[in-house]
Amino acid sequence: MSSTLINNARIATANEDGDFVHIDATQILLREGKIKAIGNHITDTADHVVDADQQWCLPGFIDCHTHLVYGGNRANEFTQRLQGVNYETISQQGGGIKSTVRATRALDEDTLMLQTLRRARRFAEEGVTTIEIKSGYGLDKETEIRMLEVAHKVGELTGLNVQRTFLGAHALPPDSPMSAEEYIDFVCQTMIPYVAEHQLADAVDVFCERVGFNLAQTERVFMAAKQANLRVKGHVEQLSDSKGAALAAKYRALSVDHIEYLAEEDVHLLASAGTVAVLLPGAFYYLKEKQLPPIDALRQHRVPMAISTDMNPGTSPIASLLTCTNMACILFGLTTSEALAGITIHAAGALGLANKGRLKQGFDADVCLWDIESPESLVYEINGYRPTAIWIGGKRVL
Repeated sequence: MSSTLINNARIATANEDGDFVHIDATQILLREGKIKAIGNHITDTADHVVDADQQWCLPGFIDCHTHLVYGGNRANEFTQRLQGVNYETISQQGGGIKSTVRATRALDEDTLMLQTLRRARRFAEEGVTTIEIKSGYGLDKETEIRMLEVAHKVGELTGLNVQRTFLGAHALPPDSPMSAEEYIDFVCQTMIPYVAEHQLADAVDVFCERVGFNLAQTERVFMAAKQANLRVKGHVEQLSDSKGAALAAKYRALSVDHIEYLAEEDVHLLASAGTVAVLLPGAFYYLKEKQLPPIDALRQHRVPMAISTDMNPGTSPIASLLTCTNMACILFGLTTSEALAGITIHAAGALGLANKGRLKQGFDADVCLWDIESPESLVYEINGYRPTAIWIGGKRVL
């Protein structure tokens, strides 16, 4: 594998405390897919030498929560919500997740792949080098497998690092004769063992909510995932305080996502479990939500806060991670440093990726160059910049 020496760069990354800072170094050496050295006097020879010309060198961005593989769109529901119909009512009328399930089931793998690739490339253009992709719009064995296989192929075709999450417990399948309990039996006894045996996913997720699954059903999924040696994540506290976050912490979940209705008294449980709080301001914005996540409590207990797009066809059709960092600052009150850490080191934590999200010796060589005045510019200006160079695993892809 070739090596690359980047010279004359201004380097910024998260530090040990999670603060996004400018470090005293101007060179970074990439070798064998890793960051071999960072400093000011690197004398090692390299196959390629790049003059950054004082551009900023940042870690590749990580989107840790997306539903990128799906069919159809839900623009009609967007119109309904503008007219005052809420998310739960739309779901009860057969829309929401169930609508996308029907559209996704109707697509063959090639069509699904083409549509997903278009979305994935939008993320890659903006400096995303790692992306999580969930299933959950199949809700049957055949389509769930197809979604996870498409997600894998997206990584092969784009060069992106793709983390796959099995979200079979997303909703009760439309027109299903099964009760919620019977469907959870299917997820736990059939799907999770199959996904684990065939290495189709890195983690298991559950939508624990009134329009999803209750606490006891969520725990059954967590138990099945743990038995299959798969990590767990949770869609929790988006529409109500269902205590899904506390349950997720009990199972040492990688992350709890949404969390607008997370009770402050439960935040310490996340800290003790090492669970990352994933903020999804796009869904908050699209649903015109009023309940804010408990940001101050998360800060007080030093719970890492990641930011993600939640890219999905219904409640957050946003193919721009940087736009969501701006939203997190404006809507949730994060600082620019917190926002940049939220799409690098903390997003890596939300996926259990210990060697991504920072520019540090020994970490994966996922690196971008930006022609900007400061890293804060990327959060401040919406759709203003694209990286001038990108390396993923040490391989230059732009």
